[in-house]
Amino acid sequence: MNPSPRVALAIRVGVYYSNGGYGRAWGVRQVLGCARDAEKGGETVSYKGIAGACRRKAGDCTLDEFRKWARYEVALNENSWHRVGPPDPDEAEP
Repeated sequence: MNPSPRVALAIRVGVYYSNGGYGRAWGVRQVLGCARDAEKGGETVSYKGIAGACRRKAGDCTLDEFRKWARYEVALNENSWHRVGPPDPDEAEP
């Protein structure tokens, strides 16, 4: 059986996203802005690394690249990051 296709996240400015990685690969980025690339015609995303492997790093990438990196939206609750919204259908139940 083929896994269900992954639903593209709606990427929004000011929101935090995680790559869903484990251990040192885990990271959280905040979207700072979205813009249309005049030369290539695609959208670009500017982000700031907030936690994990991304911490203290900033960058730009295409919207498609950011969507491939981001697994789900997260929010900080006291001292830990928690997933916002429904679970990813590609992940196994615990």
